[in-house]
Amino acid sequence: MAANSEPMHVSINVPEVKLSSASGHRKMPVIGLGSAVDNIDERAMKSAVLEAIKLGYRHFDTASLYGTERALGEAIAEALKLGLVASREELFITTKLWCSDAHRDLVVRALKKSLKTLQIEYVDLYLIHWPMSAKPSEKLRNDIPEEDLVPLDYNGVWEAMEECQRHGLTKSIGVSNFSPKKIETILAFATIPPSVNQVEMNPAWQQRKLVEFCKSKSIIVTAFSPLGAVGSSWGTNQVMNNEALKQIAAAHGKTVAQVPLRSFFSFSLNSL
Repeated sequence: MAANSEPMHVSINVPEVKLSSASGHRKMPVIGLGSAVDNIDERAMKSAVLEAIKLGYRHFDTASLYGTERALGEAIAEALKLGLVASREELFITTKLWCSDAHRDLVVRALKKSLKTLQIEYVDLYLIHWPMSAKPSEKLRNDIPEEDLVPLDYNGVWEAMEECQRHGLTKSIGVSNFSPKKIETILAFATIPPSVNQVEMNPAWQQRKLVEFCKSKSIIVTAFSPLGAVGSSWGTNQVMNNEALKQIAAAHGKTVAQVPLRSFFSFSLNSL
């Protein structure tokens, strides 16, 4: 390619779903790349995100707890510099509020901190990571001591989430790991309903009742660990080593991973 030629952009048609309560009618690509890892290697994470962007990924998921916001932000900045994407608006970025920040007066501050780490002015989706709170702490930890857990102030925290959207810090808001009952609690007073509920879901853990409930409330369900997260501390081999999936893959000339991903892809389109 000549030095003065325009950068090449990957042309890929990834379907999108409309988020019911998003600002500006924001839509979400149905395929995304998660960034939760046991041991963080920021250089490897940045490289992985850049390669994903080259392949056509536009939806990236992170969280304050993961410790991957910085690497993702650096990858976004690099992608823009290299011309891999024409603008920030081409990307869909999700991050999450951790339990120790799940307090009415800490939500906005926590999101602003994430935005600074990500080096962007807004995220496209901000989720409450878990339906629980912990005592405020500067150090985020997954193994929260039981004595530090406190009841979630659903009303106060959700009001602050709505404030984040109204102020343009996020285009949409939602929840993660919430049951129908907990979502109903929020819907009872929300002026901006959740757009998304992100939960673990794969062929071995299909969560059909939760999916049907969310569909009835116009809430999009996104799946984390759809391949079982083999190799991670929370993962299982029940997906990739599933004999039925292996047989289906062999019959259609596909990989085992393509089978469950295709099923979720079809589910997303049917939810439109």
